[in-house]
Amino acid sequence: MKAVAAAIGVLCLSPLLLATTAAMAAAGSGAASRSSACTPGGTSVDTAAVAKQVVSILGGQGSDSTVRVEGLELPDEQIPHAKTIVATGIALKIPERGQVVALATAIQESRLRNLTYGDRDSLGLFQQRPSMGWGTPEQIRDPVYASTKFYKGLLEVKGWQQMTVTQAAQAVQGSGYPDAYAQWEPLSRALQQAIGKTLPNGGQDQPGQDAGTPPGGGGGCKPGEDGADWGAIPEGTVPAGYKIPADATPKARTAIDWAMHQLGTLYQWGGTCTAPRGPDPMGRCDCSSLMQQAYAKAGVQLTRTTYTQVKEGDAVSANALIPGDLLFTRGTAAVPEHVGMYIGAGLVINAPRTTKPVRIEKVGDWQILAVRRIPALNS
Repeated sequence: MKAVAAAIGVLCLSPLLLATTAAMAAAGSGAASRSSACTPGGTSVDTAAVAKQVVSILGGQGSDSTVRVEGLELPDEQIPHAKTIVATGIALKIPERGQVVALATAIQESRLRNLTYGDRDSLGLFQQRPSMGWGTPEQIRDPVYASTKFYKGLLEVKGWQQMTVTQAAQAVQGSGYPDAYAQWEPLSRALQQAIGKTLPNGGQDQPGQDAGTPPGGGGGCKPGEDGADWGAIPEGTVPAGYKIPADATPKARTAIDWAMHQLGTLYQWGGTCTAPRGPDPMGRCDCSSLMQQAYAKAGVQLTRTTYTQVKEGDAVSANALIPGDLLFTRGTAAVPEHVGMYIGAGLVINAPRTTKPVRIEKVGDWQILAVRRIPALNS
């Protein structure tokens, strides 16, 4: 698992020493990566430079060639992976410190690259091993899956919040070179802070999708048509016999049709929903970006987050739903934490939560806290 990091670390050594250390690197030694000469910026990092690279790349401009950050030699590849790690952590309600631990681990293990190789059968961002129960090779190379597995492993470590970053990382990874993670803590903190500012609400959202609260339950508005007649609806499928209602407006029909084409794509908190089936996890949908992009395809603009979408359009009763209405649940009516779109026939389409795909559910299974109708969709 550690041979890749060790091989990279040896590049920091003087050319006069390469001959004597080559065998050590080939064997997976971590001595080079622990060398003080290879510690980026000593005990500090240029946070302004990190922020500049993050903004230039995540803003769609590509890396800034005038900026150099030790540890980010391939920023166009590395920073998007770092964003996935941070966004997945936020979705799982992992505090900032845990996100820093994950980033430091991925930097040490793979230099934030989704590797197809590693020590023995290690793969991916965290160099997790299929033979050690981390998942299948395909799963491990999914950055969201790999990040989720790391975070779940971290949460199982008793008292990890009181540990140093390197102790917490080592408790999850079981590395043969347990001190190697420490050198990446300053860079990881800078990345976490800079990336958080690019996410919805500055990364301060703590979405309720993963809090374990069931969508149904007492309270809330109860619609007249609850979809009970549809029976069980497998994830990512369209119920047999469903058709977009004939009375849906042309714009609502367009929005619903586009949303349905995203069925089965995995949820990603903070994802833009601009390329749900593409290779970048951050192109996938979360609940509010699914609504935003579906409406956009119909020529209607929505704001980005659930917290702002609930303030748009007009409030209507859940007993008078029409196709295209936005349904809000979890949290409170004023500050809901989840949104979906009513598609008629007692059904709602939504991107539910981390590890789950975009799917259609019965309205009766939702505790509806608010309904908003956007006039522009019905014109």
